[in-house]
Amino acid sequence: MGVAAASPPTLTPVFSAPRGGSSRPFPRRRLHFLTRSASHMTTSVFVQKEWNRRSFTKSSMYRISSSLLEVKDGTDDEACELVNGVEISIGDGATADSINAHLFTAVKNNNGTGILLLSDVFGFEDSATRDFAYRVACNGYNVLVPDLFRGDPWNKDQTKTTFEEWKARQDPHRVAKDIEASTKWMVDEFIAAGISKKLGIIGFCYGGARLIEVLARDGGVCFGVGVSFYGARMDPSLASSIQVPVLLVSGDDDSFCPVDVLKDIEKRIGRGSKAVIYNGRGHGFAHRPGSPEEDRDAEEAFMIMRNWLYDGLIANI
Repeated sequence: MGVAAASPPTLTPVFSAPRGGSSRPFPRRRLHFLTRSASHMTTSVFVQKEWNRRSFTKSSMYRISSSLLEVKDGTDDEACELVNGVEISIGDGATADSINAHLFTAVKNNNGTGILLLSDVFGFEDSATRDFAYRVACNGYNVLVPDLFRGDPWNKDQTKTTFEEWKARQDPHRVAKDIEASTKWMVDEFIAAGISKKLGIIGFCYGGARLIEVLARDGGVCFGVGVSFYGARMDPSLASSIQVPVLLVSGDDDSFCPVDVLKDIEKRIGRGSKAVIYNGRGHGFAHRPGSPEEDRDAEEAFMIMRNWLYDGLIANI
């Protein structure tokens, strides 16, 4: 697109991940990931693990240039070495009200923008979700992935007949409260760093449907843009309450996210929202591609999302 990125503030993370990708528990200590002064604390957050990953072994990857818009064919190694990942606990780290989460922060190319990522039913520790969040952070963002299921995600080894029983254990009021607490934590961190910038929100499947609910409640206060990937069983009646543009990505062979529902939500939201439908694609293709053909569409969907976030959160501010 050839648009230069706005110059981000210099942000100094108060942690660094160890070399070698160790996942051993670290002593818990306070974390304030954006403030220039680590002594300015606004929330109770404890680091549980610190780690740094170099993943993304797909044959078709991208190197992100300093403009955050231009891309070059190649590997992501150089950019992704500049991302720190930690597992944190939002709260006092000991009570039942504490929320575990993964936090991925861009280091040298940090654009001072936060993204809340809501996972699918497999939870915040699923490798596909973490890899996607890591790659978003490679583009300069600070990505928080909360545990929506309090340590009880759906397991791939469980039978489909027990799914409704599992789902019944996930109290929607508790999930909504945890998302609100995660949002507040990110907002407080940015305010403490002297940054008053709206967040972005991304959701997959279960998280994609929660995204619609979150944005309807938010009314444009905390979030400036949304990206829903194949939101499962979304409620179109909530869409008219959403005050920000939403990118809706799905396949036309996805029974959990029918195209007519997606188009209805797109129309009800308005505000420049856009539905992107991939022919022949089923559920989960964008973050769990299962073939070279799905991989190509997943790469394209990622780049569309990337430009959507940039235009909504950085370029047009």
